[in-house]
Amino acid sequence: MLGKKKQKQKPRRPSGHFDTLVSSRTAIEGDVHFSGGLHVDGRIIGKVIADEGADAVLRVSEVGEVTGDINAPHVIINGTVNGDVYASAHLELAEKAAINGNVYYNLIEMAMGASVNGNLVHQRDPVGLLGKQDDPSTLQLQQGDGGTGKPVESDEGAGDGGKSE
Repeated sequence: MLGKKKQKQKPRRPSGHFDTLVSSRTAIEGDVHFSGGLHVDGRIIGKVIADEGADAVLRVSEVGEVTGDINAPHVIINGTVNGDVYASAHLELAEKAAINGNVYYNLIEMAMGASVNGNLVHQRDPVGLLGKQDDPSTLQLQQGDGGTGKPVESDEGAGDGGKSE
């Protein structure tokens, strides 16, 4: 085996090191910002957001529940999530996972028995996922665009030829 070098490959998903635990007897109301690893056995009512640039991991256990959006690079769910999930790197849905919301992922692993009540949306560009829901540059379409898919400009004052009454 001359000339061949073994390259140490990065593991497909992060190992089991979790810095923070929300125990089964704990309920948190409000947004949670974290880096590193967060393991949820209890309830979180609010958004769960990983710090930008961090290779963070969120794990929601079989008895864990999150009511709010999740935004992290690596997400492992085996409990209940009522909200949208944004996983920019890797999403694992274990057999008891139940998501009521849309799922935005780059790479997904889904066990038999997991359920998603919402859309599964593949996102190739992980950079756009972290700030996506609060991005003011996205154009919203108004009704009455005639099905063209183009933004509708405001007509205030245009219909009367500029005359005032």
